[in-house]
Amino acid sequence: MDIIKVAGTSRTSAVAGAIAGVFREHRYAEVQAIGAGAVNQAIKALVLATKYLEKDGISIAFIPQFSDIEIDGKVRTAIKLIVEEHVPSGPRKEEPEPSPES
Repeated sequence: MDIIKVAGTSRTSAVAGAIAGVFREHRYAEVQAIGAGAVNQAIKALVLATKYLEKDGISIAFIPQFSDIEIDGKVRTAIKLIVEEHVPSGPRKEEPEPSPES
């Protein structure tokens, strides 16, 4: 399975479609971005892919990681986003109400 590489100029909807398609097929995906613009596009695409997959009854979560990669002989730090199926563990705990101050 290939890593989905995102650039700052990537179309959000195209990346989201790729993420959803890879996830439907493998139940796993990896998204890689280098630079602020690319990370921004990747996050927006993941939000959109989440909506695409929700229509199929699939809930996803993503885990961010650093990844060192070599480009043209230089090591660069990328953000890698691991996409996995989200299995809810139960209802979320609500924040406790603040106590009134005396």
